Amino acid sequence: MAAWLLSLPLMVLGSQVAHVFAYRLVYPGARVRLGELLASGHSYMDLAGYLPMLLGLAFAAEAVAVGWLIVGAARRTGHRPVPPLAFALLPILGFTLQELFERWLTRSSFPWWMVLQPTFRLGLLLQLPFALIAFLLARLLFRTAKRIGSQLRGSIRRGRLRPSTATGWCVSEARPVRLGALAVGYSRRGPPRLGPAPTGLCPCP
Repeated sequence: MAAWLLSLPLMVLGSQVAHVFAYRLVYPGARVRLGELLASGHSYMDLAGYLPMLLGLAFAAEAVAVGWLIVGAARRTGHRPVPPLAFALLPILGFTLQELFERWLTRSSFPWWMVLQPTFRLGLLLQLPFALIAFLLARLLFRTAKRIGSQLRGSIRRGRLRPSTATGWCVSEARPVRLGALAVGYSRRGPPRLGPAPTGLCPCP
């Protein structure tokens, strides 16, 4: 899930940039391009707030996804990257559906003729290089997040397994000392005399 959250905003952003480039290349004049955008349901592309809003949403999703991947790598949660085929197919499919619905919502009939438009063909062709850029950026962010998470996991593990260097001291167990018979003045064997038990300090194991 985190890998898809990381990759999808990059796919959408690359597809929209290719979308804008196609109209600017086909219609270099600002007035002609504006008229075509208004006629084909692309009026939002001429708004000043469109690109900042798209960039804000994309970067917010990227930040959440990168953080998710870092936490998952630190916890050893497996995340597989999005397959390269998805970067090739999803932007093309998204661009085609976007062009279709933009024209369909502004007209009553089904816009089957959109495939003949130069903007559609050029935009479809531009999806591939921008999809490649999105794929490379997604893999770079994915590997960076995994590496950061792995380093965090290693530092946490070393902190938990680090042995304590402090040495404690405890009182040794008191035991009676057995004295020999000759030491207490008896020549004959008799019961041993118990002496005072010494106490001392010894390092705890």
